Amino acid sequence: MDTIPLDYATLRLIWWLLLGLLLIGFAVMDGFDLGVGTLLPAVARTDSERRLVLNVIGPVWEGNQVWLIVGGGVIFAAFPALYAVSFSGFYLAMCLILLALILRPVGFKFRSKVEDKRWRAVWDWALFVGGFVPALVFGVAMGNVLLGAPFHFDETLRIFYTGGFFALLSPFAVLCGLVSVSMLVMHGAAMLAMKTEGDVATRARRYGSLAALATAVLFVLAGVWVANGLAGYSIVGAIDAASASNPLAKQVIAAPGAWMANYRAMPWTWVFPLLGVIGALLSAAMLRIRRPGSAFLCSALAIACIILTEGVAMFPFLLPSSTDPGSSLTVWDSTSSHLTLFVMLLVTCLFLPLVMLYTSWVYRVLRGKVSAESIEQNHHSY
Repeated sequence: MDTIPLDYATLRLIWWLLLGLLLIGFAVMDGFDLGVGTLLPAVARTDSERRLVLNVIGPVWEGNQVWLIVGGGVIFAAFPALYAVSFSGFYLAMCLILLALILRPVGFKFRSKVEDKRWRAVWDWALFVGGFVPALVFGVAMGNVLLGAPFHFDETLRIFYTGGFFALLSPFAVLCGLVSVSMLVMHGAAMLAMKTEGDVATRARRYGSLAALATAVLFVLAGVWVANGLAGYSIVGAIDAASASNPLAKQVIAAPGAWMANYRAMPWTWVFPLLGVIGALLSAAMLRIRRPGSAFLCSALAIACIILTEGVAMFPFLLPSSTDPGSSLTVWDSTSSHLTLFVMLLVTCLFLPLVMLYTSWVYRVLRGKVSAESIEQNHHSY
């Protein structure tokens, strides 16, 4: 291992940062797709308007969803213990997300194949479910990460998950789900306001500003709950950041307010929750004064900072255990080997810039507004 130029602890920290980047990338890029799907019944009243809304995201949603796939791949390869616990323990929730996401490609491809109102209405609601359900469940999942999951390891590091699906729907987790839905609706509405005109854009601005205000309020409520009542987790004593991964080689305690320790130790990190609130409020203001491009950037800032707020609060935890805190997974004890992380980093440094350049080129080609006339003239429109 002496030939690897980066030490094990540094590589673990880099991959924690990359995982956060991928989560933000998914929430910002595919988030507006989910938000637009959730808004479909509200902003589009006629068949022409619904086609207009669908063609805003139709050409890009598949590429945006790659962020989710890459994020899952990173968890599998860089944090195998986290993958094993979360993808097995939250199996039913994962299936619910996948079933909802499967409705999107089917809905896009089949909706306009038949000129029948009932046929198209069914697929419109399928596309709504494909946007709303993942947005809600992802937020509920992030809430349960803060609460801790009911799992533990035995002495041979076998995983035992002792929870159930409905136990995930605690009041705090549902609140986090509502934060997720409102912020993605805000983001989707900003995209619609930016890419459309007329009644659809007007409704998008109205619903988007309301969603932005709801995001700020709900996020503050969740923050107050975390700071004043929610039990967090902290490591007792020192932990060797460069040792082999072993989740049982540490002591962890749960205590109210423990998630605020990093903010007390590093006051500058308060910039993230502040920008989360400010970004949402600015997005609402920009929508009201008809500056959709600025509203979209502000909503993206809000989403990124809301995710960073949770990441900073939890570091170095990835998934704490509510039933056996000592089994909690952290950045320092749930990663792949030193060599694996380094080789993966080299591959990422090569391909991630190419993906981002290609994505930028696609959005440049697709710049401009979507109109009903362009949809009618293009036989490949949805």
